[in-house]
Amino acid sequence: QAQLVESGGGLVQAGGSLRLSCVLSGRTFSRTKMGWFRQAPGKEREFVAAINRSGGITYYADPVKGRFTISRDNAKDTVYLQMNSLKPEDTAVYYCAADYSLSVDVTDRLDDYNYWGQGTQVTVSS
Repeated sequence: QAQLVESGGGLVQAGGSLRLSCVLSGRTFSRTKMGWFRQAPGKEREFVAAINRSGGITYYADPVKGRFTISRDNAKDTVYLQMNSLKPEDTAVYYCAADYSLSVDVTDRLDDYNYWGQGTQVTVSS
């Protein structure tokens, strides 16, 4: 059974940075496309970023383009989300997710992801 464990969340002032990490166990990480999503209170879960198996292709939601960077280390079974220039509207629980489909394309659709982590809270104060 696959398991995803996120870490790195916390409280930061607006303009600050955080780096989230997510470790996958129970499945072959290098064969898995990965994504990050977030859910703010009272809102639906939304796509943040995705990365393909090799790390050569990334895809971002418009609100985070130019501020967030997704990356992966296949030797460590870990995907990262570097978040810079944080804004109060970035406050949410952040989830990593694994997509085991055979397609080479990365996706922003929640339903395309097979496994989810428990989430890590990110709070940005103004």
